[in-house]
Amino acid sequence: MREILLNIHHYLAFAALILLAWATINGIMGTTSEKMWEDKHRKVNLFALVATHTMFLLGLILMVMALSNVEMGAIMKNAVARKAYIEHPTVGILAAVLVTIGNAKSKKAVGNGKRFKSTMIFFGLAFVLVLSRLPFDKLF
Repeated sequence: MREILLNIHHYLAFAALILLAWATINGIMGTTSEKMWEDKHRKVNLFALVATHTMFLLGLILMVMALSNVEMGAIMKNAVARKAYIEHPTVGILAAVLVTIGNAKSKKAVGNGKRFKSTMIFFGLAFVLVLSRLPFDKLF
């Protein structure tokens, strides 16, 4: 069961990164130009939100499964374990929160510029955070 969830979490990371990058690029392009906010922009944000939240839930399940057998003091003393069990999940939580805020702000904002700016800022921050804590050694 753990291996199946880990594989889904692993491959969904690619989709989430692509969608976060796409939403961020849409936000940048819309902020720097006079583009109109369209339904396709909302859908990209929504798909990025769903992918990020699914990653978060799978990661949460995997973390509960992994931490049931581990002592927290040992994790904090080991840099590799600390990155895997503390930093990676914390950044995942922050990214999910930022994407949620960005999606809500882009839906409620009045005016195209404000919608694109919210998308650019919040989805961009989430994208950078996710990239900063990816386990690149296990990615490929």
